[in-house]
Amino acid sequence: MDRIEFRIAFGKRIEKFRKELGLSYRELAQKCDVDHSNISKIEKGEVDVRISTIQELAKG
Repeated sequence: MDRIEFRIAFGKRIEKFRKELGLSYRELAQKCDVDHSNISKIEKGEVDVRISTIQELAKG
């Protein structure tokens, strides 16, 4: 799996968890102190995710 495939797979996983919890982008962003526009980009695999962002997502 290359970097792009990993980003896409990771993003789909985040989207799956968000939807299972019934959260919007904004609601998840508020829970994990990440900008809501970044949540969208992460879910689409458009950005490289830093470890600190992964930690924030895990908290949320």
